[in-house]
Amino acid sequence: MPSRTPSASGGTSRRSFRRIAILVILALIVVGAPSLIGAFSGFERTSGGEVAVVRDGGPLDDNKVRQVIDPGSGVTWIGWWSQMHRYPAQQRFYTITSDAGHGERSGVDVVNVPSGDGVNMGIEGTLYFGLNLDHQTLKSFDDKFGTRKFRSTNGGTYYPWEGDEGWSAFLDQIIRPVIDNDLRTQINNFRCAQLVSSCALVQNNSGGQQTGGVPQQGNNANIAKIQEAVNTSLAEDLKATLGADFLTGIHFNLSRVTLPTEVQEAVNQAQAAFAKVTEAQAKVAQARAEADANKARQDGYNKCPTCAEIEKLKALPQGITVYAPGNTGGVALPTK
Repeated sequence: MPSRTPSASGGTSRRSFRRIAILVILALIVVGAPSLIGAFSGFERTSGGEVAVVRDGGPLDDNKVRQVIDPGSGVTWIGWWSQMHRYPAQQRFYTITSDAGHGERSGVDVVNVPSGDGVNMGIEGTLYFGLNLDHQTLKSFDDKFGTRKFRSTNGGTYYPWEGDEGWSAFLDQIIRPVIDNDLRTQINNFRCAQLVSSCALVQNNSGGQQTGGVPQQGNNANIAKIQEAVNTSLAEDLKATLGADFLTGIHFNLSRVTLPTEVQEAVNQAQAAFAKVTEAQAKVAQARAEADANKARQDGYNKCPTCAEIEKLKALPQGITVYAPGNTGGVALPTK
């Protein structure tokens, strides 16, 4: 029997089918893989110390806020390719200190503001606060600040929800200027010596004995007044700056007021000079007292010659056998 050969049309049909199958598989891979990834990444949760604002992010979605996830949540569906903006939910603080490495900024960080009499005062302290966890407020906060980047002290730019670097960059650019301004306003109401008593030593105020009518021991009371005034004004100023009550529990603890290096050196020199003057005055007083005592003693001897002779006898060494007043050889020392 003659052998059969496949027709040309049948081979073409099978090749076309294979091409279509390959295209379908590739389409499934291209569409399915991202969908699978998006499905797995669509489940999120928050830890106990953070709150999250979720924004839509799918290819066909807008970029509006989708939901807010409270601290310590369970696994939550946030949608395909949505973005989590995580913010601190616990009390936070912003520290200003000369102790390098312990402040919000690296290195030495002190707010230098002028006192009422023009002396630059170094202010150190800590601002305590928390983020308002009301859902609607958080959505507004994320709309206003979570969609823009802030420059950090190391030169990088971050969103405020990008970890500690982002949060610190936000605080440094938005919150720190308000703190500086409030401290400048309040410190300017006091003279240097009213905050640091040793400042009076290097100012022209009658030798540093007066401090503008305020006792030097009142320095701590004045610092407490500044702290109270800052706490009153800071909450109002932060609300005005941020546009809403995004921060709660605001409290500033003013821990230290210092003098500029050159002023402190002058104070140290003045204190050293004062100590020398005090020492010299003590020596003069001692010499004067000794002279007065000698004069009084001599006056007594003049009035009572016998008393003088008795004092001489008391002053003689033990064992004297011969004593002849008026005779240079009249004192005989004991023999051995």
